[in-house]
Amino acid sequence: MRFTLSCIGRMKAGADRDLLDRYLDRARKSGRGLGVIDVLLNEMPESRAQRAEDRKAEEAGSILATLQSGARLVVLDENGRNMSSPDFSRTLETWKNDGVPDIVFAIGGADGHGVEVLARADLKLALGAMTWPHQIARILLAEQIYRAMTIQSGHPYHRV
Repeated sequence: MRFTLSCIGRMKAGADRDLLDRYLDRARKSGRGLGVIDVLLNEMPESRAQRAEDRKAEEAGSILATLQSGARLVVLDENGRNMSSPDFSRTLETWKNDGVPDIVFAIGGADGHGVEVLARADLKLALGAMTWPHQIARILLAEQIYRAMTIQSGHPYHRV
Protein backbone atom coordinates (compact mmCIF):
# COMPACT_ATOMS: atom_id res chain seq x y z
CA MET A 1 0.00 0.00 0.00
CA ARG A 2 1.11 3.52 -0.78
CA PHE A 3 -0.13 6.86 0.56
CA THR A 4 0.06 10.01 -1.56
CA LEU A 5 -0.76 13.55 -0.52
CA SER A 6 -1.90 15.19 -3.77
CA CYS A 7 -1.94 18.92 -3.22
CA ILE A 8 -2.75 21.87 -5.42
CA GLY A 9 0.01 24.45 -5.07
CA ARG A 10 3.59 24.23 -3.93
CA MET A 11 4.83 24.65 -0.39
CA LYS A 12 7.87 26.89 -0.07
CA ALA A 13 11.00 26.02 1.88
CA GLY A 14 10.98 27.01 5.51
CA ALA A 15 9.81 25.85 8.91
CA ASP A 16 6.41 24.65 7.64
CA ARG A 17 8.02 22.58 4.89
CA ASP A 18 10.56 21.15 7.34
CA LEU A 19 7.78 20.03 9.68
CA LEU A 20 5.82 18.48 6.81
CA ASP A 21 8.91 16.61 5.64
CA ARG A 22 9.57 15.40 9.18
CA TYR A 23 6.09 13.85 9.49
CA LEU A 24 6.28 12.33 6.01
CA ASP A 25 9.63 10.78 6.89
CA ARG A 26 8.29 9.44 10.19
CA ALA A 27 5.27 7.99 8.38
CA ARG A 28 7.52 6.29 5.80
CA LYS A 29 9.66 4.71 8.50
CA SER A 30 6.70 3.63 10.66
CA GLY A 31 4.77 2.33 7.69
CA ARG A 32 7.40 -0.12 6.47
CA GLY A 33 6.57 -2.66 9.17
CA LEU A 34 2.86 -2.30 8.41
CA GLY A 35 3.07 -2.94 4.67
CA VAL A 36 3.10 0.71 3.61
CA ILE A 37 5.71 0.93 0.86
CA ASP A 38 5.83 4.73 0.62
CA VAL A 39 4.28 8.02 1.70
CA LEU A 40 4.58 10.52 -1.13
CA LEU A 41 3.89 14.20 -1.72
CA ASN A 42 2.56 15.20 -5.13
CA GLU A 43 2.34 18.97 -5.60
CA MET A 44 0.45 20.20 -8.65
CA PRO A 45 0.28 23.72 -10.05
CA GLU A 46 -2.65 25.97 -9.29
CA SER A 47 -4.93 26.72 -12.21
CA ARG A 48 -4.61 30.17 -13.79
CA ALA A 49 -8.21 30.19 -15.05
CA GLN A 50 -10.17 33.39 -14.41
CA ARG A 51 -13.35 31.89 -12.96
CA ALA A 52 -13.33 29.90 -9.73
CA GLU A 53 -15.44 27.10 -11.23
CA ASP A 54 -12.97 26.75 -14.11
CA ARG A 55 -10.03 26.69 -11.69
CA LYS A 56 -11.70 24.00 -9.60
CA ALA A 57 -12.49 21.93 -12.69
CA GLU A 58 -8.89 22.14 -13.98
CA GLU A 59 -7.44 21.29 -10.58
CA ALA A 60 -9.89 18.39 -10.21
CA GLY A 61 -8.70 17.06 -13.55
CA SER A 62 -5.09 17.19 -12.33
CA ILE A 63 -5.93 15.27 -9.16
CA LEU A 64 -8.05 12.65 -10.91
CA ALA A 65 -5.40 12.10 -13.59
CA THR A 66 -2.99 10.84 -10.92
CA LEU A 67 -5.31 8.14 -9.54
CA GLN A 68 -4.27 4.58 -10.24
CA SER A 69 -6.78 1.79 -10.69
CA GLY A 70 -8.12 0.62 -7.34
CA ALA A 71 -6.97 3.73 -5.45
CA ARG A 72 -9.10 5.15 -2.65
CA LEU A 73 -9.53 8.92 -2.71
CA VAL A 74 -9.76 10.85 0.54
CA VAL A 75 -10.75 14.45 -0.09
CA LEU A 76 -10.13 17.10 2.52
CA ASP A 77 -13.28 19.18 2.56
CA GLU A 78 -14.77 21.57 5.07
CA ASN A 79 -18.08 19.68 4.83
CA GLY A 80 -16.40 16.31 5.26
CA ARG A 81 -16.57 13.86 8.11
CA ASN A 82 -14.83 14.60 11.40
CA MET A 83 -13.01 11.51 12.63
CA SER A 84 -11.06 10.70 15.74
CA SER A 85 -7.47 9.60 15.22
CA PRO A 86 -8.29 5.97 16.15
CA ASP A 87 -11.23 5.96 13.70
CA PHE A 88 -9.00 7.36 10.96
CA SER A 89 -6.39 4.71 11.73
CA ARG A 90 -9.01 1.93 11.60
CA THR A 91 -10.26 3.17 8.22
CA LEU A 92 -6.74 3.08 6.76
CA GLU A 93 -6.09 -0.33 8.28
CA THR A 94 -9.35 -1.72 6.90
CA TRP A 95 -8.46 -0.51 3.41
CA LYS A 96 -5.00 -2.03 3.75
CA ASN A 97 -6.49 -5.36 4.84
CA ASP A 98 -8.90 -5.18 1.88
CA GLY A 99 -5.89 -4.99 -0.45
CA VAL A 100 -6.28 -1.37 -1.54
CA PRO A 101 -3.01 -0.54 -3.34
CA ASP A 102 -3.08 3.27 -3.04
CA ILE A 103 -4.72 5.87 -0.87
CA VAL A 104 -4.62 9.39 -2.27
CA PHE A 105 -5.35 12.33 0.04
CA ALA A 106 -6.41 15.38 -1.97
CA ILE A 107 -5.99 18.94 -0.76
CA GLY A 108 -7.53 21.33 -3.26
CA GLY A 109 -6.68 24.85 -4.23
CA ALA A 110 -7.85 28.08 -2.65
CA ASP A 111 -11.33 27.70 -4.17
CA GLY A 112 -11.82 24.15 -2.90
CA HIS A 113 -12.43 20.98 -4.89
CA GLY A 114 -14.23 20.61 -8.18
CA VAL A 115 -17.42 18.58 -8.32
CA GLU A 116 -15.62 15.76 -10.17
CA VAL A 117 -13.24 15.15 -7.26
CA LEU A 118 -16.01 15.39 -4.68
CA ALA A 119 -18.11 12.91 -6.64
CA ARG A 120 -15.20 10.44 -6.91
CA ALA A 121 -14.23 10.66 -3.21
CA ASP A 122 -14.33 7.48 -1.17
CA LEU A 123 -14.14 9.60 1.96
CA LYS A 124 -14.63 13.32 2.52
CA LEU A 125 -12.62 14.30 5.57
CA ALA A 126 -12.68 17.52 7.59
CA LEU A 127 -9.89 18.60 9.91
CA GLY A 128 -12.41 20.15 12.26
CA ALA A 129 -14.79 23.07 11.97
CA MET A 130 -12.07 25.69 11.65
CA THR A 131 -10.55 26.81 8.37
CA TRP A 132 -6.83 26.07 8.04
CA PRO A 133 -4.25 27.40 5.59
CA HIS A 134 -3.39 24.73 3.04
CA GLN A 135 0.19 24.50 4.30
CA ILE A 136 -1.01 23.73 7.81
CA ALA A 137 -3.62 21.27 6.50
CA ARG A 138 -0.77 19.35 4.82
CA ILE A 139 1.15 19.21 8.08
CA LEU A 140 -1.94 18.13 10.06
CA LEU A 141 -2.73 15.41 7.53
CA ALA A 142 0.85 14.12 7.46
CA GLU A 143 0.88 14.02 11.26
CA GLN A 144 -2.41 12.09 11.33
CA ILE A 145 -1.09 9.56 8.82
CA TYR A 146 1.98 9.08 11.02
CA ARG A 147 -0.24 8.87 14.12
CA ALA A 148 -2.46 6.26 12.42
CA MET A 149 0.59 4.09 11.80
CA THR A 150 1.75 4.39 15.39
CA ILE A 151 -1.73 3.39 16.57
CA GLN A 152 -1.66 0.34 14.29
CA SER A 153 1.80 -0.69 15.49
CA GLY A 154 1.06 -0.14 19.19
CA HIS A 155 3.69 2.60 19.49
CA PRO A 156 3.09 4.90 22.49
CA TYR A 157 3.06 8.13 20.38
CA HIS A 158 -0.75 8.22 20.51
CA ARG A 159 -1.87 8.46 24.08
CA VAL A 160 -5.51 8.18 25.04
